[in-house]
Amino acid sequence: MDRRANNWRWIGGALGALLVADALLLMADGLFSLGVTLPLMFGVVLVALAWRWPRVQPWLSRQPGRRRAWRWGWAVIGAWAASVAVFWVVLARSATDVVTADAPAAIVVLGAGAPNGRPSPTLLARLDVALAQAARFPEAPVVVSGGLDFSGRISEAKVMGDYLRAKGLAPDRIVQEERSTSTEENLRFTQPLLAARGIDADAPVRLVTSDFHTIRARWIARRAGYARVQAVGAPTPLYVRYNAWLREYFAFVSGFVLREF
Repeated sequence: MDRRANNWRWIGGALGALLVADALLLMADGLFSLGVTLPLMFGVVLVALAWRWPRVQPWLSRQPGRRRAWRWGWAVIGAWAASVAVFWVVLARSATDVVTADAPAAIVVLGAGAPNGRPSPTLLARLDVALAQAARFPEAPVVVSGGLDFSGRISEAKVMGDYLRAKGLAPDRIVQEERSTSTEENLRFTQPLLAARGIDADAPVRLVTSDFHTIRARWIARRAGYARVQAVGAPTPLYVRYNAWLREYFAFVSGFVLREF
């Protein structure tokens, strides 16, 4: 094996081990999403290739077609990785709305996971931003939106409401939407709850979500009939940021395919 190939072998193996370790740590914290599981799978492949590389090379050399397919496969992966990088740059530059000082008729907080009945770090960041918005606009009800967790015993909305009440937000300001399983359902199922409080579709709504999610959430909200929606982005914890951004990449792709925007 030549030195260059050997160097790439160990670089790939080290990168794979890092991806596997990152994914396992996040899973141990109760975080499961495509942004976590895909790097795990890719990391396992890289570690396996590094381990079995002395056998992979002779196998590739036996037939020219195998080596061509190998190169084309890595070229496709490289092109995909470049598209992810471009998406992340756009996301980083465009993820925050220019929020006006106009008082919203309601503040809507989107769920972000509550493993074992506890808010995830991403959800905690959203809730803290929601508390700041609620203090700034004391007349606005706060809708927390999210359905049952994986255990099927408690809803994200209940976890979110409990957190806000524990932080001193008046219980009569909190509205819990406990059926939704997606951003589109968050927003659709929230509409009748707002209507019950006399807030129609033309009223200004302040949408609280994560910084990486503001663009897509705003588009889905407008598609769902929210005429005057502004998104406020909560900072995403650094240790989960790029996993969340990767998940958002696939969410954008699926959103276009499913015509959610």
